[in-house]
Amino acid sequence: MAMKASLQLRVGTQLTMTPQLQQAIALLQLSTLDLRQEIQQALESNPMLELDDGFGEQAVSEAQSEDWASEIPNELSTDSDWTDTYPDHGSGSGVTGEGPDFERQASEQTLAGHLVWQLAMTDLSERQHIIAESLIDAVDGAGYLAQTLEEIRDGLRQQGLDGLTVREVEQVLLRLQQFEPTGVFSRDLRECLMLQLATLPDDTPLLPQTRRLVRQFLEALAADDRRLLKRRLGLDDEALDEVIALVRSLNPRPGSAYAEVGSSYVTPDLVAYHDESGWRVELNADALPRLRIQPDYVALVRRADKSQDNQFLKDHLQEARWLMKSLASRNDTLLRVGREIMARQIEFLEQGEEAMKPLVLADIAQAVEMHESTISRVTTQKFIHTPRGVFELKYFFSSHVGGNGDGDAHSSTAIRARIRKLIADEPPRKPLSDSRLVELLADDGIQVARRTVAKYREALGIPSSSERKRFR
Repeated sequence: MAMKASLQLRVGTQLTMTPQLQQAIALLQLSTLDLRQEIQQALESNPMLELDDGFGEQAVSEAQSEDWASEIPNELSTDSDWTDTYPDHGSGSGVTGEGPDFERQASEQTLAGHLVWQLAMTDLSERQHIIAESLIDAVDGAGYLAQTLEEIRDGLRQQGLDGLTVREVEQVLLRLQQFEPTGVFSRDLRECLMLQLATLPDDTPLLPQTRRLVRQFLEALAADDRRLLKRRLGLDDEALDEVIALVRSLNPRPGSAYAEVGSSYVTPDLVAYHDESGWRVELNADALPRLRIQPDYVALVRRADKSQDNQFLKDHLQEARWLMKSLASRNDTLLRVGREIMARQIEFLEQGEEAMKPLVLADIAQAVEMHESTISRVTTQKFIHTPRGVFELKYFFSSHVGGNGDGDAHSSTAIRARIRKLIADEPPRKPLSDSRLVELLADDGIQVARRTVAKYREALGIPSSSERKRFR
């Protein structure tokens, strides 16, 4: 049978992850303290950059003044599902020195807290949420599951989850294994490494051989049995070195980057305040040092020939312009997202936690026309100063809970605040039971199960009614 050749034209779009775009996305992820360190390193390594006097919003006008810098786009998009193409940065320490006036001390994010927040953004049934919470409780500091699925199943059955099977628990586990950091919820080292390899692009060199090594020959790797590995994987010395290097680039303790308990200083990226025109959200002008291009070196570049020294200056000038453009893009994205979040949480600013509205990543992503992964990155380790205190942006996200039959829903944050208030106002000699709290919440139009009330009460560190009565 003869094969007939044909030519087909397909039109499509694809995001090219240039080094400059990777830089812009990486800066978007960094906290203010980490970004200060990044800027300091840039100042030390690039002679074309210098500090402008004082602090303030990043200047970008100079980055657009030269004709031969026209390849820098006016708008540098940082919106991409980029976690598959650009690795996470570990948290670095901020630069030393005196900070802005409204730095405050805040708790570092724990692994459990990060997992709980991602769980609140995940679409699961109430039964699956209960299973997921038990799985999070079973995660140790390294990110591994410290209990077997059978033990978790038995514990949940004792709590009243009738008919629960190991298969049900495993199905929820598979959902949670998609959480960050990649490799979390693993049951052993092999599974941890395989989860991380699964996120790499399919065209990663020697990826199939690396997966096979992890799946079948970890013990041989630990024993440094190169002869066996070469024979079984069909590799020469050079290729085996590449495979081993890829394995060693993975993180065998994905949870170790998160704090157990601790504190650090944070600088608000945004400021929310009220004036005669209403609530406003602006960038914190004191958060980052202001950069500018060194004018004397720019003059040298203009006058110089095409020598190697002049090319050195031109390359550094271009890098400086890209950095300033990336910082401006980060600030613009952060401001857009922050304004959209606070526009939906004005009642919180005016009334407090009990007025917090349900909000998920998809709500903001749709409003600002960005990917959910971008919203997740831009709200992590980014803080806003409000009249009610300094909060991480992701604090304003909480899942929809309950309703009054007319389609209304309430945020989990607001429900916890209401439970705390009800218990604070309860008669000392007759504490409110969880069942009574369910009834009082229903009077306010909040329909929640008793198990949910108990879960929120325990999360607030409040003992049961019988224990509260005994302690008074």
